[in-house]
Amino acid sequence: KKEPTGDWFASFVVDGKETPEKPTDPDRCVGIDVGILKYAHDTDGYAIESPDFSDERERLERAQRDLSRKEHGSTNWETQRQIVAERHADLKRKRRDFLHKLSNYYATEYDLVAVEDLDAKGLVELPRNSRNRAGAAWGMFLRMLEYKCEREGTHFVAVNPRGTTKECASCGVKTEKPLWMREHSCPACGFEADRDANAAWNILSRGLKKVGVGYSESTPVETALPVDTPVSAKRVVETGSPTLKERTASAVSE
Repeated sequence: KKEPTGDWFASFVVDGKETPEKPTDPDRCVGIDVGILKYAHDTDGYAIESPDFSDERERLERAQRDLSRKEHGSTNWETQRQIVAERHADLKRKRRDFLHKLSNYYATEYDLVAVEDLDAKGLVELPRNSRNRAGAAWGMFLRMLEYKCEREGTHFVAVNPRGTTKECASCGVKTEKPLWMREHSCPACGFEADRDANAAWNILSRGLKKVGVGYSESTPVETALPVDTPVSAKRVVETGSPTLKERTASAVSE
């Protein structure tokens, strides 16, 4: 494939591992809720920060403004067009690098990964905050995660996203929450958790049901680390997806 910068890229397809009929280790199953404030919130209690590409976007926009001032087809226009293409490519590479490392971590560390079956394109077309939704590239992340799970022999389960935020992960009672409310507090059973952590537990529960695996009702409160343990996007990009040992050491130090 030839990129606008003039660079060529080649892709290779390899056979993946055979996926077992059912996951057998509950500790190697994870539910993931994606968002904007936190890119991913999983049932192991981790909240992955959204990467900050504001500098890259600013450089791209500045280059695009400069291009608009050039005479179309001139030598200066062509030189500036190349600069714009390189700025686009830089932003694209950094975003894909983050998504590749994050998706690779989940695909290799778990036997089952449950996610929401999102209409990413439809979400981008919704009014308000569409730029942030487009920049999050949820569709790309889920596609990467799916093919990497297939490659590693990991169950990839996409579930109906309807009600995952409202439903209590402990008792199932639904509670209305405006977008600004970031905590889940169930009036029926008293279960409290971060809004996205609660959604991740519901996603995992639906994923396990979909493959015919039972789960314990007490699961939502049995996290390996404190809920909402932060993992920075910068750390994912610089070191690759953090290993369990690295994440545990970080949580202990905090």
